[in-house]
Amino acid sequence: MRHLNKLFVAALMVLGLNAQAQDEDNPWAISFGVNAVNTRFGAASEFGDQFSQYFQFDDWNILPSISYINVSRHVGDGFSFGLTGSVNKIDKIVTRTPGTQDYIRTDVDNLTYYGVDGMIKYGFLQKSWFNPFVHVGGGYTWIDDMGNGTVNGGVGINFWFSENVALTLQSTYKHTFEDQAEANVPRHIQHFAGLTFKFGGKDTDGDGIYDKDDACPEEPGLEKFQGCPDTDGDGIPDKDDACPQEAGLPEFQGCPDRDGDGIADKDDACPDVAGLSQFQGCPDGDSDGIADKDDKCPEVAGPKENGGCPWPDTDGDGVLDKDDLCPNVKGTAANRGCPEVTEEVIKRLNEFARTILFNSGKATFKEETMPVLNSMLAIFKEYPQAKFSVEGHTDSDGSNALNQTLSENRAAAVRNFLIEGGIASDRLMSTGYGETKPIATNKTAAGKAQNRRVEIKLIKE
Repeated sequence: MRHLNKLFVAALMVLGLNAQAQDEDNPWAISFGVNAVNTRFGAASEFGDQFSQYFQFDDWNILPSISYINVSRHVGDGFSFGLTGSVNKIDKIVTRTPGTQDYIRTDVDNLTYYGVDGMIKYGFLQKSWFNPFVHVGGGYTWIDDMGNGTVNGGVGINFWFSENVALTLQSTYKHTFEDQAEANVPRHIQHFAGLTFKFGGKDTDGDGIYDKDDACPEEPGLEKFQGCPDTDGDGIPDKDDACPQEAGLPEFQGCPDRDGDGIADKDDACPDVAGLSQFQGCPDGDSDGIADKDDKCPEVAGPKENGGCPWPDTDGDGVLDKDDLCPNVKGTAANRGCPEVTEEVIKRLNEFARTILFNSGKATFKEETMPVLNSMLAIFKEYPQAKFSVEGHTDSDGSNALNQTLSENRAAAVRNFLIEGGIASDRLMSTGYGETKPIATNKTAAGKAQNRRVEIKLIKE
């Protein structure tokens, strides 16, 4: 028993260092103290009579030492589950004379009492210093070497001296269903008086606020901010402070506004120069709707599409470069800044085209015709947006099918030459008409020579 007392004292010291709060804050509890066993309580024949001798102290068996320990775990909503171990010395057993209400106290020779009991407890007034509770459960009790299982129930009260230390008083009725005369352990009531310590609350950051209530459990903080810090001391906790390292204003979520333009520095692209909200706090000196920091011409108003600068007209034709399909060649507004392809131009192209010479029966050029093709290429380049059709024609010599194929191939050969010379392919199309569109008689050599030709036409959109 002396060693048991030392164990309880050691537990008390540990709990004194670690206990901090109660119930959901500190879910674990340990209680220890003295217990008293009263067998008169179980000897009454009527349930109501059980309580008539509740305070008959002469019948109590008390061991003058720490004689019980209880460990329990709070599980929520006022409920907890616990396990109690107790020891005692039985030197008097009270029994009732059958058929009467007379009780006989029998002195015995210090029988050893052991009890192991589990309980489910429900407490009332959880946040009050006065904390009554009820409990039910079961266990096993031995007197010397004889034992019985019991069903238990009872009441108790915790008187909390502080958040983590209470005086606990409890009474538990232990009922065995065996006949009292035959039971190894008689029905009885066991009283407990001791101290209860709550512990087990987690405070990771050590700021005195338990993790379950701490909005910032990893960082030491202040109670008024639910355990969160306020590093810059501006009255706004870091977790709600968009600028936790700089003191600021509530209207800016704790961020400063150095230039006083109503835009927090963290959102202000120009925090030291007052500006406009639509430009993220930057000014617009020329009022062209473009912030100076993004304006390539901050002193002169210009469109956003040109970086805030006025649009140029590189070729001076009165059509701004942004609308000019030919910004480096003078043209007309009607042709979107590109030069007009006149009938005179088409006439010149066809004068060249009619002199293109092909090898006989083939779609390949004779060497002496290359200057003609290059002259045509130069004209095409003067009109970079115009589209043209290259048409091939033949005389009537040979079959219609052969002439059709030859005309198509010769027109395609001219188109390919122009494309290879730098003319965009989508500006040119080619087709062949064979011998179907003569411009002279095919009965003479001169007429046939005129019919073997290439023509250029402007495609109008």
